[in-house]
Amino acid sequence: MKIEKETGNCILIADDDGDDQYMIAQAFITLECEVDIRTVNDGLELMDYLERKDKYEHAVVPVPKVILLDLNMPKKDGRECLKEIKAHPELKKIPVVVYSTSNSPNDVSYCYAHGASNYIVKPSSFKELIEVMKVFRQYWFTVVKTPDIIL
Repeated sequence: MKIEKETGNCILIADDDGDDQYMIAQAFITLECEVDIRTVNDGLELMDYLERKDKYEHAVVPVPKVILLDLNMPKKDGRECLKEIKAHPELKKIPVVVYSTSNSPNDVSYCYAHGASNYIVKPSSFKELIEVMKVFRQYWFTVVKTPDIIL
């Protein structure tokens, strides 16, 4: 899914729920935010995208400015992906924002202990999602300076 591309504003959404992917994209459209949204449907595909393997080996795909990571995905869990990303010498520079339905203190603690930049509990309404993405956009695309990463 691609929304008008603005250089350096790539969000990689790793979520097995297509409705969640769609709603996030719609929230950015509603906010009139020009971002390049890329999506992957499971943890294996996330790692393939980041490591340029399999179908991404010869693809021209942007390095994400930030990864929005669901925890409970098939094939490879978001927790495993977070550990792998943060153990990699270049990938660890990419901010990972966990975006999960889990409000468990154990999940929150685990994610921060393993290098997550933020932890967002998925909002229950589209109106709340717009507010969350408004803050997300302001923080990650205006306030924060992220490192340049070449993979």
